[in-house]
Amino acid sequence: MAMYNDTVMDHFMNPHNVGEIENADGVGTYGSPVCGDMMKITIKVEDNVITDAKFKTFGCGSAIASSSMATDMLIGKTVEEALALTNKDVLDKLGGLPGPKIHCSVLSEQAIKAAIYDYAQKNGLEYEELKDFDPNAEEDPHDHDDHGEDEE
Repeated sequence: MAMYNDTVMDHFMNPHNVGEIENADGVGTYGSPVCGDMMKITIKVEDNVITDAKFKTFGCGSAIASSSMATDMLIGKTVEEALALTNKDVLDKLGGLPGPKIHCSVLSEQAIKAAIYDYAQKNGLEYEELKDFDPNAEEDPHDHDDHGEDEE
């Protein structure tokens, strides 16, 4: 277990914001065919501020920890601030993940974007950051070279 720091372990063992918001303003689901992880994030938006975020994740401990941290980071942010969140922000706040697990933070970034995309679609809003976003795209296994063994 030494490969995971205390922050990651805490968010895995005691995840924050687990569940689903009823009548959510935005729902985003994102999955990876590479590892089989699935992430669903629901958000509540009031006056352009994300007032609540919840997640349901089917996946490994890193995926659960990433979802927990990502939803913590969303709450209280404006929609634009939330769209600016990257997987690196989630990784930094978690204190890092082992190389083969970095893609879990990418899933959380994409699930957030998917939830905001859904919110925008329901409300006739457009965001520059979502201009080229495809909520139905799946993670490209060729985007990451972190599924193999480390060479040393």
